[in-house]
Amino acid sequence: MSLLIRSSYVSQFHTRNSKPSSSSDQIPSKSLLFSSFNHNPLIKLVYKRNPRMQSLSFPSLTTVKSSLIDPDGGELVELVVPDSEIEPKKKEADSMPMVKLTKIDMEWVHVISEGWASPLKGFMREDEYLQSLHFNSLRLKDGSLVNMSLPIVLAIDDQIKEQIGVSKNIALVSPQGDIIGSLRSVEIYKHNKEERIARTWGTTSPGLPYVEEHITPSGNWLIGGDLEVFQAIKYNDGLDHYRLSPKQLRKEFDNRKADAVFAFQLRNPVHNGHALLMNDTRKRLLEMGYKNPVLLLHPLGGFTKADDVPLDVRMEQHSKVLEDGVLDPETTIVSIFPSPMHYAGPTEVQWHAKARINAGANFYIVGRDPAGMGHPTEKRDLYDPDHGKKVLSMAPGLEKLNILPFRVAAYDTVEKKMAFFDPTRAKEFLFISGTKMRTYARTGESPPDGFMCPSGWNVLVKYYESLQESDDSSKQQQTVVSA
Repeated sequence: MSLLIRSSYVSQFHTRNSKPSSSSDQIPSKSLLFSSFNHNPLIKLVYKRNPRMQSLSFPSLTTVKSSLIDPDGGELVELVVPDSEIEPKKKEADSMPMVKLTKIDMEWVHVISEGWASPLKGFMREDEYLQSLHFNSLRLKDGSLVNMSLPIVLAIDDQIKEQIGVSKNIALVSPQGDIIGSLRSVEIYKHNKEERIARTWGTTSPGLPYVEEHITPSGNWLIGGDLEVFQAIKYNDGLDHYRLSPKQLRKEFDNRKADAVFAFQLRNPVHNGHALLMNDTRKRLLEMGYKNPVLLLHPLGGFTKADDVPLDVRMEQHSKVLEDGVLDPETTIVSIFPSPMHYAGPTEVQWHAKARINAGANFYIVGRDPAGMGHPTEKRDLYDPDHGKKVLSMAPGLEKLNILPFRVAAYDTVEKKMAFFDPTRAKEFLFISGTKMRTYARTGESPPDGFMCPSGWNVLVKYYESLQESDDSSKQQQTVVSA
C-alpha cells in the first residue's frame, strides 16, 4: 500500500450489502444512503455489475452480529488436526514421500490451514489452478463463484516428482526439517512459469520480487491435494500473539460487539495521514447508522521485498501509534495477515480483500495503487494507480464486500498536520512519498511536525541507524581482511 494517499472519497462508500444495527434511531436515512451512492465516481461501475443497486432497499430491522459476512463457501476452513490425532498422523507421514517447503511455502501452509483462502482446502489441483489463473475465481459445486485471484500452489522439481511416483499422499517438511503436515490425494501437473507470471503480473520483465524469490528457482511441476497440518503454524519471533486466525478475529469482533468491521491492510509504517483516513472512516460509518464500527489494522506479515520495513519494526511502530492515542485501542484490533506479498496490483488486491471476508470484515479500505510497485525496468508505475479500486468494485465473488476508496491526504503546511487535500489550496500541501519518508529516517532528518507520532518515528530512526551501524561494521571488517 502506497504511503501517498491519493484516491477518491472514503465518504462515498461502495455499500453493496451493508446492514447497520437494528436500533431504529441508528438507521441511516434514505437521503444519506442515496447521496453517498449518487456522488460516488465509481457507482456506475457497481450499477453495471449489480443492477439491483439502482433500487436500493431500505435496511431491515434485524440484529446483526459482528461476524457480519459469511466466509466464502459458507464455512470457515480449519485444517489443523485435533490433538488426539497428531501422533498417529505424524507416524503415518513418516512413511510417505517427503517434500521440503521453502519459507514462502510455509507461509502459504499457514494461510490455507487457518481458512484465509476458504473454501480452498489445500494447495491447488490443476482445475483450481486454471480457474484462478484465468478467471480469478473458483466455481463451487452449487454453481456459485468465490474470488481466488492468486494461484496458491506448491512447486516440486523433477527429482521429487520421481520420488513421489504413484504415491497418493506426501509429507510436508519445514525448512528446519520437521514434518509439519501432509498433502493427500495429490495431483501433479506442469508448472508453466511464464504463463503464470504473465497472467498474474501482466509482465514477464525481470525484477519482480516474488518471482525472483520464489517462482524462478522453483520446480517445473506443481502438486496439489488436501492439506492437513499437525500443529498451528508458529514463528517464535515474539509476534505470534498478533497472528490471530480468521476464527479468532471473528470471535474478537463478537466480544467487542462490533456491528461493522473495516479492514485496512498496509505493509508500511502508519503515519498520521493513514490515521486520519481510518478515524474518518469510522466517523462516516457512525453517520451511516452503525453503533460500534471496529477497525482491523492488518499489516501483511509474509514475504516482502528487501527495501520494505521489516515486520518486527512495523509492529513496534504500530504499537506506538496506539499508545500515543493516534488510533483508539478500544475500537482497533491490530493483527498480522500471514500472506506473502506478490506486488501484483489489481490482481493481488482481490486476494487481500477476499481474505478479509473470511476474517469477518464487511468493509475494506482500498487506496492508490494497492499492492503495486514501480516498474522493475522502467521509470513508471507497473499498474495504473486507479485500477485497483475499480477492479474491486467489479471483481467476481466480492459482491458482498463493501469497498471504501481513500480520500486524498497530504501534509498541510499551513495547519502543520496531515489533512484531506484541498485543491483550492494545492500549493499549501506537501505529498510525502514512502521513498521520501524512508530517506528522512535513513538520513536522520525529521519529517514535518504532525506527519507521524514522535514515538513511532523514533522506532524508524533507530531501525535505520542500526542498518547504518551494521553497514559500517561490515566495511571495517572488509578493510581489515584486505589489509
